[in-house]
Amino acid sequence: MSALSVLLFLRKTTRTNEDKNSLVNRERDMTCMMKNTTAVAVALCLSAAPAFAADVEVLHWWTSGGEAAAVSVLKEDLESKGTGWVDMAVAGGGGDAAMTTLRARVTAGDPPTAAQMLGMNVTAWADEGFLGNLNDIADAEGWDDVVPPAVQRFGKYEGNWVAAPVNMHRPHWVWASAEIFNELDLEMPTTWDEFFAAADAIEAAGYTAVAMGGQPWQEATAWEAVVLGISPDLYQSAIIDADDAALRSEGIVESFEIMRKIRGYVDDNFAGRDWNLATSMVINGEAGMQIMGDWAKGEVINAGMTPGEEVLCGLVPGTQGSFLFNTDFFAMFDVGDDKKEAQLQMASAAMSPTFQETFNLAKGSIPARTDVPGDNFDACAQKSMADLAEATANGTLFGSLAHGHGQPPAIQGAYVDVVTQHFNSDMSAEEAATALADAVAAAK
Repeated sequence: MSALSVLLFLRKTTRTNEDKNSLVNRERDMTCMMKNTTAVAVALCLSAAPAFAADVEVLHWWTSGGEAAAVSVLKEDLESKGTGWVDMAVAGGGGDAAMTTLRARVTAGDPPTAAQMLGMNVTAWADEGFLGNLNDIADAEGWDDVVPPAVQRFGKYEGNWVAAPVNMHRPHWVWASAEIFNELDLEMPTTWDEFFAAADAIEAAGYTAVAMGGQPWQEATAWEAVVLGISPDLYQSAIIDADDAALRSEGIVESFEIMRKIRGYVDDNFAGRDWNLATSMVINGEAGMQIMGDWAKGEVINAGMTPGEEVLCGLVPGTQGSFLFNTDFFAMFDVGDDKKEAQLQMASAAMSPTFQETFNLAKGSIPARTDVPGDNFDACAQKSMADLAEATANGTLFGSLAHGHGQPPAIQGAYVDVVTQHFNSDMSAEEAATALADAVAAAK
């Protein structure tokens, strides 16, 4: 029998008789046999291909180059252990489209095995009773001893582990083109005066000063960093506590004034631009700076560059000594016994020190485990690790509002709506502060 004949036969039988697990195995067989046409080689393909005991169906929004490279690390690790990976990638850097898709799947009674989620979303799904219990694997592997309490707050629900944390991102970085900065003899800014002076020089030289995408979550990422830079106390009161007086304060007015000034350095084509395309502008020497989380490093690495060298890293002015974080979790849905073993295997793989190092080296973040050494990480990541310890000790470690760790989704949306309305209109800073306080009060 020729390889092509076997291929056609397998396709027919898998479509009529095989379940989803067998389909994954058969497709691997087919790929092998298309490359080997002798009967002996075909037989070897069939005997050598590992049989997946079960699949994990994983919904996520890691679709950019660096993100896709990072998530493939987990996929390949699981497949090497006999667990198939059914990919449900939904494009959209902020995850809104993925959450819409997830809601539709769960409503239809067909939840995936696992879904990428940010902190408050994990809590919301657990509140609704949809998430499974990971205590068996968490207790056996000592997750409580190696995951920071601030992260455990989101990975646990009523004392039970329901999601596996895979990283800690820091959203308030400034990334800069070393090529442009060297050409113009610029230093990484540490104050807003220095930031805007650098932006003036970059613009005068014919480059875009600030690369940005006109999407609400990107604008909120910049705004929350500005608030933190004004004062950690302001971030606590206005964002974490959602205090009405703080939201109407001069500090929040100042934050909108700074955002209006940033808007003046953004190019005219920013509307709808994805974050990774803005990062590419910095990587390619088209733009001088970008305010974005350290997932931007994944794009830098994917481009064959070294963070801290070809693309410089610094913190948003005023945020030195503080640390905003957002953590990606794999929330595990309550699935049948036939899928539970594969689900626990995925949770264990995601939490292993080896995976956390490999994954975060590719993703640009730092591990969610505190026992992973930083020796193999770049200078920017090593700074994050040191700053995380400092901020934890100083009480200046905060969940990121823009990335689902500051307020529940409904209240978060009130913040984001006003921030993006201000950024894309002629609304004054005073009007924005009033509108923000009113919107948050209405959302509570």
